[in-house]
Amino acid sequence: MRLKCFVLLLFFLVLLLCTKFDGCEARNQRHRKSKLSPSAMARKKGRHTSVGSSKGDRDDHGDGRDNQLNPPPSSQPPYPGTEHQVPNPAAMFSVLDYGANGDGVADDTKAFEAAWAAACKVEGSVLIVPAEFEFLVGPISFSGPSCGPNIVFQLDGTILAPADSRSWGSGLLWWIEFTKLQGITIRGSGVIEGRGSIWWTSTESNVHPSDDELSLKLVEIKPTALRFYGSYNVTITGITIQNSPQCHLKFDNCEAVQVFNMTINSPGTSLNTDGIHLQNSRDVMIHHTNMSCGDDCVSIQTGCTNINIHSVDCGPGHGISIGGLGRDNMKACVSNITVRDINVHNTTNGVRIKTWQGGSGSVQSVTFSNIRVSEVQTPIVIDQFYCDRSSCKNQTSAVALSGIAYENIRGTYTVKPVHFACSDASPCSDISITGIELQPLQEQYHMYEPFCWKAFGELYPPTVPPIVCLQSGKPASNRILSDHGMC
Repeated sequence: MRLKCFVLLLFFLVLLLCTKFDGCEARNQRHRKSKLSPSAMARKKGRHTSVGSSKGDRDDHGDGRDNQLNPPPSSQPPYPGTEHQVPNPAAMFSVLDYGANGDGVADDTKAFEAAWAAACKVEGSVLIVPAEFEFLVGPISFSGPSCGPNIVFQLDGTILAPADSRSWGSGLLWWIEFTKLQGITIRGSGVIEGRGSIWWTSTESNVHPSDDELSLKLVEIKPTALRFYGSYNVTITGITIQNSPQCHLKFDNCEAVQVFNMTINSPGTSLNTDGIHLQNSRDVMIHHTNMSCGDDCVSIQTGCTNINIHSVDCGPGHGISIGGLGRDNMKACVSNITVRDINVHNTTNGVRIKTWQGGSGSVQSVTFSNIRVSEVQTPIVIDQFYCDRSSCKNQTSAVALSGIAYENIRGTYTVKPVHFACSDASPCSDISITGIELQPLQEQYHMYEPFCWKAFGELYPPTVPPIVCLQSGKPASNRILSDHGMC
């Protein structure tokens, strides 16, 4: 009897030990399963990952994120309702998987078109242009509106513009275009290389012998490198755009735009190479961006409102400009512009408003604040007689300027500290000047005193130099806008 009890007890002990062992094994199996390698995870889920993209595709966690591709958080929150959704990690489309060579010689335009066609169908997809490759891409349009929202264009490689006239036909206004999209992000550490030097030369004889591949005569219409049209919730961050034939980055008819932590780079001698050009766009924020070019670092044109530019380095170039507005007797409307905490150096202008004679409409509620200038020809400019031709017809009507504030603008100039040339028929009103301290570099240039014509407002001294030419108060007979001239 005792022996039977002992055997029975031993049986229960063995059974209990086996149960615990199985449980441990099961946990170990689950633990080992959770440590599948990133490549195995990708194969298991069938992701469209980049072939040969050594960086920029995913981090050590294997979850499709790369901390290096996400710049530091914006110093200001995005506009309400513009937060991007997290991209779909199961929908990544590399241009290499669609036939791109990436050698900088073969034409990869069709591969980019095919990759976009696939990514366009999926909400939150990521189109990957991998690092360490150069892609020769002709004029291309990444178009909606049938595309899914919140697409990410992950640019870590280099995109090269064609260098011969055959790719441009009779002339195009843009090279790379994104149109009619809802939630589009261009991000990464890559480069858009416009190869614009041949476009900047005035005659074919200026082409260097080493540029034989560029020797074909290009069309007269110079394309913008990167253009966005009719899009909402646009983000550009991390990338570099350089050597554009004309404007580097343009937004037309766009809303809720963020540009930050990027670089625009062309020589100061490159003709008409604006950094960022805004037109008919609203709710735009540009910050923590470095720009050097041959024209305006930022150009704000008609139809723009709620534009906020801060923490930008500009130079060489023509400074930050509103206009030219009112060309060919057109109506122009610009309002609610803030430019602050800007460093401007080695430029022709600092902050400028320029309008053509004969225009109509208005510019109002503009603030230029905390601007640091260094070796700038004329730091503060209003020019209502702007003309980029040999001569322009004198006309009476003009775009009306009011509510323009200049605060804490300091540094050095090389020609003239302030130039206010306002319209006779529509004088500038409500100009406010506070905390101006501009010193000349007399050893280099002939200096001029501050100039004012038909400029009215309030001066809050002291200012260096004294800007005594600004007339106090309001003009005696300010023009009343007609229905045609009202915004």
